[in-house]
Amino acid sequence: MYQPDLAPVADNTFLSALVALLPLLTVFLTLGVLKWRAHWAGLAALAVALVIAVAAYGMPADLAGLSATQGAVFGLFPILWIVIAAIWFYEITVKAGRFQDLRAVIDSISDDPRIQAILIAFCFGGMLEALAGFGAPLAITGVMLLAVGFPRMRAAVAVLVANTAPVAFGAIATPVITAGNLTGIDYEHIGAIIGRQTPLLALVVPLFLLIIVDGRRGLKNCWPVALAVGAVFAAAQFLASNHISVELTDIISSLAGLATAVVVLRFWSPKGTAEATERLGMEREKEDAEATGENAQIAKDAMGERDTDRELTGGRIAMALFPYLLVVAVFSFAKLWTPLKDFLADTDLSFGWPGLDGDVATASGEVSTTTVFSFQWLSSPGSLLLICGVIVALVYRYPLTSAAKLYVDNVVKMRWTILTVVSVLSLAYVMNQSGQTITVGTWIAGAGAAFAFFAPVLGWLGTAVTGSDTSANALFATLQQTAAEGADLDPALMVASNTSGGVVAKLISPQNLAIVATAVGLVGKESVILRKVVWWSIGMLVALCLLNGLQSGILEGMLP
Repeated sequence: MYQPDLAPVADNTFLSALVALLPLLTVFLTLGVLKWRAHWAGLAALAVALVIAVAAYGMPADLAGLSATQGAVFGLFPILWIVIAAIWFYEITVKAGRFQDLRAVIDSISDDPRIQAILIAFCFGGMLEALAGFGAPLAITGVMLLAVGFPRMRAAVAVLVANTAPVAFGAIATPVITAGNLTGIDYEHIGAIIGRQTPLLALVVPLFLLIIVDGRRGLKNCWPVALAVGAVFAAAQFLASNHISVELTDIISSLAGLATAVVVLRFWSPKGTAEATERLGMEREKEDAEATGENAQIAKDAMGERDTDRELTGGRIAMALFPYLLVVAVFSFAKLWTPLKDFLADTDLSFGWPGLDGDVATASGEVSTTTVFSFQWLSSPGSLLLICGVIVALVYRYPLTSAAKLYVDNVVKMRWTILTVVSVLSLAYVMNQSGQTITVGTWIAGAGAAFAFFAPVLGWLGTAVTGSDTSANALFATLQQTAAEGADLDPALMVASNTSGGVVAKLISPQNLAIVATAVGLVGKESVILRKVVWWSIGMLVALCLLNGLQSGILEGMLP
């Protein structure tokens, strides 16, 4: 039985930690400095991890390879199973022609561009993050803001800043589920803690959007609706993650925020709407005049996509909202109705990974339980989303053959993303089971209680480099757990802080900057966008670090 040595290099924890960090440094170097594609960076880091596991830690090569295969399969199921199903579900609404109706519903709520930024980038973007994630909300909401007349740069910055608070629970809580599976901590408990951190961001992000769109005038004229939406979104995020369903958190929060805006705007109207529209229109005209080539065409295409001819009837509104209400209903029954919840749980299959289970021990000498694989073929959020997608296709009269082809097309389109996720999860499993993660965590634990104030930075760095909160958790969740145990801190809090810290790095990730720049017609201006959003990212990170540090001590009563 293989038992990892915490200090295999010269019997020194510091030197061993430096060696164990090489796979992570490979990710940062290849992605951040050499500008490699994410899948090549992941594969390179995996190769380095395998070499270190065998050469430095003495892990048998066959066990190291099997560990990588377990991580790869976990990346495919349930992680990519959820992600692909979520994106497929959204695209059915687009192909069936109902996405235009949803856009029309949002347009009908308010014609004030500052309010529209909140409705589109924050509320609807949060819903898209809940279902799809992985950059899809940025591209879609960016085009939508262009379609309502926003200047390109303001649209880019707005959607990036808005895509923060919902990220932790994105793609049906994929980052949280990943962290729970890797650490063995109940993912619902991790989600409950995150639901006591990210609402702080949700409360203020709509106010930030007013400043981004129209400066202090926007904040002065529109703060009541922004504050109301932020407060309700934050409250719903807390309640859903702690008392309803982690997977449904973003959907419930987004719908609650959208409903709040509708109610507030029935009794209150913002000032300066015409003036703000004129200012943004002049800025947009100037940008369009300076745009060339493909960038110039993007804005024209976005304006042409608006559909204002058809009357927005009650039936169209109901059909536009139907997919999202269906998801809420299905997941609520699956999570809250005990007979169905128990039935789904009974369908889960657990088995030891062939050739690996029973042959790997923890650092303390106990048989490792990480080699047991859980196959949630029916209870997985991805399976439930697949069922919802079939129902939506039938209701929308979208041919199931076309829906099946759409699913296959998504798999092909996402092939490099699939390879990236598989390689990163393989890397995480090799580092965890060989002992590399435990070594680094033990070394970091030397910081003691002060580590709590810096724990979110790891998630921030991981997401900034990989562009994914899920990948950041795959890299650092177990490290956070080990460091927390060594420093006598709450492991669940530190793992949750990794996710919370990652959400405020999405807006500076090179991948997401490229997605937004392409969507709004600012290709080649990624560095300009970065300079405009980086201080928002750092400011929110500092706030989360302070909150996490305080929650580990004098504010521990905030935790579940």
